[in-house]
Amino acid sequence: MPNRHVLPPWEFLLSASRNTLQSYELSRLAHAANLRKEAGPILDQWVEELASAMMARWLLEHQGREILAPSASGESPEHSAAASDNFFPDSPRQQNGSRSTA
Repeated sequence: MPNRHVLPPWEFLLSASRNTLQSYELSRLAHAANLRKEAGPILDQWVEELASAMMARWLLEHQGREILAPSASGESPEHSAAASDNFFPDSPRQQNGSRSTA
């Protein structure tokens, strides 16, 4: 999108009638409203893209810490929380019957 700096037509505006000035004002306001309608979705997309990039950066910075966290806590894998626990916190955890706890 080219960056345009439009100067108002001063000679025309200074010599224009009241009706012409009103028409010019309305046309500029309509153009501004159209630009705003176009800018809204672009700004929304910009925010979404920045949020995705920030999430990726956060994951990159915390990935090493998260990998070390379960072994550092001393919990065995069978007693650690599963990802589904976030979605079903009230459901009882199923114990794996093939392993003995001896």
